[in-house]
Amino acid sequence: MKRKYDSSKRQARALESQTQIIETARELFIENGYSGVSIETIARKAKASPETIYSVFKNKRTILARTMELAAGTGDSPIPAMLRSYIQEVTAERNQHRQIQMFARRMQLFFSHIAPLVGIVRDAAKTEPEIKKLLNKYLDDRYQGMGFFIDCLLANGPLRNGLSKLSAIETIWALASAEIYNLLIVNRSWSEEEYVDWLAETLTRLLLP
Repeated sequence: MKRKYDSSKRQARALESQTQIIETARELFIENGYSGVSIETIARKAKASPETIYSVFKNKRTILARTMELAAGTGDSPIPAMLRSYIQEVTAERNQHRQIQMFARRMQLFFSHIAPLVGIVRDAAKTEPEIKKLLNKYLDDRYQGMGFFIDCLLANGPLRNGLSKLSAIETIWALASAEIYNLLIVNRSWSEEEYVDWLAETLTRLLLP
């Protein structure tokens, strides 16, 4: 009897292969920069053919975009970012101080994945207009996320006297950034816990009464 074709297994293998290529590209981008990595280099390290990579991703820009999506948790997950458990927890919390502590912890986890790539994207954006669009989208998405968090805080009480919602969003957008994370973790050798404590304490002083 003819064996029934199992497309689900093939799809799973294809997804696994794509993930391996993306993770390999991430390592190479961080090590050598965007311009220092070619499709052929990715193919060799990922044990895939260049033809396969071109057929799936089309070009190196798409691979960089996928590495950012994977690091940000916005790639293959079927659950929108704002509906995931950690966002629901912040939304459900009724104490502003605890909300900020939860937020700081989430930012530490987020930047531990994406911060090494942000510098790569910034450098590549100087000469690649399409990557500049990728960078702007990342910054805009993060700004929208900060606005959502400020709304969560405002649902439980006021901001510091004289601080507008716009200023609050811009303040948190600037401080909770990959650039500052890298300065403190990479350049100043802070521990992750020190970063969380600093971010939570700083935002509490700047945002709350």
